[in-house]
Amino acid sequence: MLLVRDWMTGKVVTLSPEASVAEALILCRERRIRHIPILEGGHLVGIVTDRDLRDASPALGDPERANALRKLRVGEVMTRSVVTADPEDSIENIAQEMYEHKIQSLPVVTEGPVVDEGSAVAEEELLGIVTSSDVMRALVTLTGLPEPGCRIEVRAANKAGILAEAVGKIQNLEVDIVSVLSDPDLRSGNRTLVFQLVTTDPSNVMQSLKADGYEVSWIA
Repeated sequence: MLLVRDWMTGKVVTLSPEASVAEALILCRERRIRHIPILEGGHLVGIVTDRDLRDASPALGDPERANALRKLRVGEVMTRSVVTADPEDSIENIAQEMYEHKIQSLPVVTEGPVVDEGSAVAEEELLGIVTSSDVMRALVTLTGLPEPGCRIEVRAANKAGILAEAVGKIQNLEVDIVSVLSDPDLRSGNRTLVFQLVTTDPSNVMQSLKADGYEVSWIA
């Protein structure tokens, strides 16, 4: 399983709510970042994106605009309800969170020691940030695309054991499988399997699967 702690950025650039929007824009440009967690007293209180900052920029002349951005505080434009990740979360779950919430990053936090014994409230510690780019990089690695080989697409009736059956037939030909993606089509009742194989010529695999009734195509 791919975990957030293995793919997140650990050294996080942060700001306080009292920082100016002008300062945040400069930081985004100089550090080439798009998301800045906002901390107050060491606690995560929000997050601001480069888009938030641009949207907050008034359409004024250069001198007036610069002055307005120096006066506007990050705390006025940041998102306060922050969706966070745990370092032990799987990358797949984080991808789903990003999709469902339509966001591009999640601060990674962990609960520290209990700071109030009476109420058993634990303090959250900011460990890092995981972005959509990190997720894409992890998923590309998960599929095995950086490795040499090719992909084939196998379509068959969506029945119990279909994946194990197809894997067995490929293994019988002594071709290694790097990864498998499975896509059930509920409307047609079929299942599409995408195999990343360690071979540059899958002809024998394709012929064998076709002979057993599978629809097979060579993707790359």
